[in-house]
Amino acid sequence: MAIESLQQRFTERLEQRRKQHLYRQRPLAFSPQQPLMKINGIDCVNFCSNDYLGLANHPQIKQRLITALQNSGISYGSGAAHLVTGHHLEHHLLEDELADWLGVERVLLFSTGFMANLAVLQTLAQKGDVILGDKLNHASLVDGALHSEADFKRYPHLDTQALEKRLQQAYQEQQQAIIVTDGVFSMDGDLAPLAKIQQLAKSYNAWTIIDDAHGFGPLGNKGRGTLNHFGLKADDNTVQIGTLGKAFGCSGAFVAGSNTVIEALIQFARPYIYTTASTQLNAVAVREALQIIQQADNERQQLHDLIQQFRDGAEAIGLQLWDSPTAIQPILLGDSSTALSWSEHLKQQGFWVAAIRPPTVPKGQARLRVTLSASHTSEQVQQLLAALKSCRQTECK
Repeated sequence: MAIESLQQRFTERLEQRRKQHLYRQRPLAFSPQQPLMKINGIDCVNFCSNDYLGLANHPQIKQRLITALQNSGISYGSGAAHLVTGHHLEHHLLEDELADWLGVERVLLFSTGFMANLAVLQTLAQKGDVILGDKLNHASLVDGALHSEADFKRYPHLDTQALEKRLQQAYQEQQQAIIVTDGVFSMDGDLAPLAKIQQLAKSYNAWTIIDDAHGFGPLGNKGRGTLNHFGLKADDNTVQIGTLGKAFGCSGAFVAGSNTVIEALIQFARPYIYTTASTQLNAVAVREALQIIQQADNERQQLHDLIQQFRDGAEAIGLQLWDSPTAIQPILLGDSSTALSWSEHLKQQGFWVAAIRPPTVPKGQARLRVTLSASHTSEQVQQLLAALKSCRQTECK
């Protein structure tokens, strides 16, 4: 390989990405995270946020933070890793409250969901094991598997027959199998068949890891997520991972499981051991958000009603949707340039809907990813549907 400068290495690749309509840019928000926002100087209705229950700018959480700042026992920064001096009482109480909410032995906090997934897979999966992952798992689960010492095999999306064949092979070869799946798939919005996965895991003595970043909050009794949504309970060989930056409206992540799993992560997970703890204030905010989530049946019903309204309206327009019962409602457009064109057309009409393109989604499956929130109104959804109808009629050219 030739010796080259950084500019030589990346200039051509960056230009190629522009030509392929795959170049990514960061929108700049000038307002709080809420349905009505100013983004890149445009006043718009935001249909891109994962703030499913409308907690990111919730007045109750903001007031709790103001009160906390007046408490001499709270600082803004955590100052150190959890294993040094960064583990504050607020972190500890939050972990206990999350564990009680989910009915598990222990919970462990992480600074990000990506970090949590890396830690879980790198720590629990060892040489000689095999990780069996759904083809459409989140990138963090893929990276966690690739950076573990285990073998890594992917099965077709939601295909439990293919999964069972791989489990049979692992069982015959006396390999510890670890099934890894999203609970709600972030780009398609569909649900993993967790009842069948749990049955297969028990039949073949496999472990199960569920990234339920998009399930906790909107789904299940008191927002307990996708497992609870299906009437299932986690056993000692099940690990659940959730983020706190979506329905919780805050930031960070957590891992929920048995005492043994949590102790193993504390002792051996490098992404946990060598990272500064998240802020004390964030723990305060999440504790307040958790109380709201458990009582948010009206918001969950509102979200469900908006999802049904959008799907009925999109079907009437003739848009191609996925079989998604969740707040994530992708509209398949095919090529990246078309997705960008539709997204730009919607911006001009006052709606912020991102174009999702490869490599985030498979080639030929570029889409608009509409995400709904309980804080949206029925009128806003109807207005979006009218804009989408206009876009379809003109093909946004």
